[in-house]
Amino acid sequence: MTTMRRPQMLDDEAFRCLRAGDTAGFGQSAGDRGEIDLSNTDLRGSDLRKFDLSRVVLRGAYLREANLRGQDLSNHDLAGCSLRNAKVAGVLFPDDLSPEEIQLSLEHGTRLRPRN
Repeated sequence: MTTMRRPQMLDDEAFRCLRAGDTAGFGQSAGDRGEIDLSNTDLRGSDLRKFDLSRVVLRGAYLREANLRGQDLSNHDLAGCSLRNAKVAGVLFPDDLSPEEIQLSLEHGTRLRPRN
């Protein structure tokens, strides 16, 4: 049996800016970094609408009550993410996630499991 990791709080400026809603600070801290690995982090309640998440790794992130409206997550690996009560209107999800899987996560907080 696989044990799910607890969501982490990172000592990373980009992570702190995402949680605080600081888009300018996020852009500055992300700067020339390639990938911004926020795997298995605690982003609960974060308002992520105005952020460019294209270089952010969200695998396993805890997104309970996060505001993701309008985000294009179609190229993200969202395996293990939890979306309980997240705001997802207009979100583009990856093709490997079924609508039923997304709905279960939104309603019950189950971790997303992509289709193979």
